[in-house]
Amino acid sequence: MRVDALTSTLEQRVLLNDLDLNLHMNNGRFLTVCDLSRVDLFIRTGLLALMLKQKWAPIIVRHTMDYKKPLRPFQKYTVSMSITRWDEKYFYATHQFLSRGKVVAEGESTAVLLGREGVVPPAKVIEAVTARQNGTAVERR
Repeated sequence: MRVDALTSTLEQRVLLNDLDLNLHMNNGRFLTVCDLSRVDLFIRTGLLALMLKQKWAPIIVRHTMDYKKPLRPFQKYTVSMSITRWDEKYFYATHQFLSRGKVVAEGESTAVLLGREGVVPPAKVIEAVTARQNGTAVERR
């Protein structure tokens, strides 16, 4: 996955352990699925290997979610996550849950990568991922 196409899409199904007392997907499970989509992106871009090597830790500093429709037991859904932008400190991602062609939930998260010296600037992360993808691994500590 190239850094110019930072999107993850996962096909899922609501399982029994995803349910709350109202027999629909628990709001906390939506956030866990957002985590899974981030990990998918980390793996497919090569960022996970860089994080392990550099001892960078991904930290979500803010997450919002709007719930529009319930997801019922065994219902199929798709979750998409896209890194939409970054600035000097933060990465910003949008999350969208779809089922039967309708949006059931949407959210946004703000994240940093934390290294030994503090927050790793997103520009440095993108540079390192791009270098790794191009086989010119210019990984700096």
